[in-house]
Formats: sequence, structure tokens, C-alpha cells
Amino acid sequence: MTVSSDDELTALKRIGRIVADALEAMGRAIEPGMTTGDLDRIGRAVLEAAGARPAPELVYGFPGATCISVNEEVAHGIPGERRIAPGDLVNIDVSAERDGYFADTGASFAVPPATRAVERLCRDGRRALWTGLRQVGSDRPLAGIGRAVGDFARRNGYTLVRNLASHGVGTALHEEPTEIATWPDAAERRRMREGMVLTVEPFLSLGAEFAEDGDGPWTLYSRPRALTVQYEHTVVATRNGPLVLTMPGR
Repeated sequence: MTVSSDDELTALKRIGRIVADALEAMGRAIEPGMTTGDLDRIGRAVLEAAGARPAPELVYGFPGATCISVNEEVAHGIPGERRIAPGDLVNIDVSAERDGYFADTGASFAVPPATRAVERLCRDGRRALWTGLRQVGSDRPLAGIGRAVGDFARRNGYTLVRNLASHGVGTALHEEPTEIATWPDAAERRRMREGMVLTVEPFLSLGAEFAEDGDGPWTLYSRPRALTVQYEHTVVATRNGPLVLTMPGR
């Protein structure tokens, strides 16, 4: 999507704030002993109270309002009876629609007591996200996002999952530009347009380079098995850089 009016931007800011508020509420609520289904219900309540519809259900028939992935699960984890334990690494991905507009956000949370390596991974996952976001702007190369994140990962001793990409968003959950690499991609030649709406969502890992299917139809696992974090914002490319839509309470 390319923003073409103030009304569109207002609608995008509204749904961006809603998904950010849901993610924030879920992150605050995480504690050992609760199930991922319990956590999902918290997110659903925030979304529905704000008049939004969970996008995974709406678009793909996903069995949950949000995606909650724990430890070896890298993405698209199904909320259910799995109990969160001390020391777990929990990723939450929240996307939703309101009034025909979509936004998408995500973050990873270390459940205390976390190891120093996991705490560092979470800290650096956030740094990797902002390293990529700083490359967003009108008429800038999309490849700049992956180059910057890739350089950050290499310098700090991490790998990147290379088959889960960022994407356009706005009037659909996934739209053009598709498959925006958050790793170095020499074949990428596209440029960002003024007003383009996209996600930036690097998957930073302690060793994984790919996500692979498990036994079920949804959940993806790291390959090789290694703890992995994902942090994600929905942004608009502007002449002044990235306008981040998915900040709570905006």
C-alpha cells in the first residue's frame, strides 16, 4: 500500500496503535504457569475491545488470534495448552484489521530467570530491528534494510533466518512489496516509494539460518535448532525516514 491521503494515514495509525497495545498487554501478562492459550485470550480481548479483527484468523483461518512461539518454535506457533515455564523465550506476533486497514507487529520476551545469552539476544534483536528501520525512507533501496541488519548480525556473532521476510502491508496483511529480505540480498533492486507501508522484522538467531515445517500445518521451527528472536514494526516510508505506526498509545 502507498498512503495517498490523511484519512488513510489516520486509519493506519489507529490499527497500528491497536496491535501495539495488544502486544504490550500480552508482554506484561507473561508469567510462568500460564498457557499460551491464556496469553492469546488477553490479546484477543484487547483487539476486539478496540473494534479490530485478528488478522491470522481473518485472512488464513489460523487457530488463534495471535501467533505465540516458544523456544524452538520460530514463527506461527499455535496458542493452546502449552504452559510457559521459567527461562522460556516467547515470541508474540500480533496483526489485525480495522476498517479495511491492517498492521503487524511482534516482539520476543525472556521469561525470568533468563540466561545472559538470552537477555543479550533479546536486546540485540531490538537493536537489529532499529538498525533496519533506520534504512527506511522514500526513494531509498529496499536492499539497504537487509544489508544493515546483516552487517549488525555479522559484527555481533549472530545468524539470520533467511526464509522469513518482511512485506508490504496496509489494505491486506501481505501485499506488495513482497519478500523484503532482512538479510543481504544482492538481487534486490527495488526502491521505496513515498508513503509505502511495510514491515521490518528481522529474525536474529544464535545459530539458525532457516525456518522449517514441523508435524503440523502452521508452526515453523528453527534449522538448525537454535534460539531465535523476532521484533517487528509496521512503518511508512517518508522523506524524513520511517514513520513507525505500531507504537503503543500513539
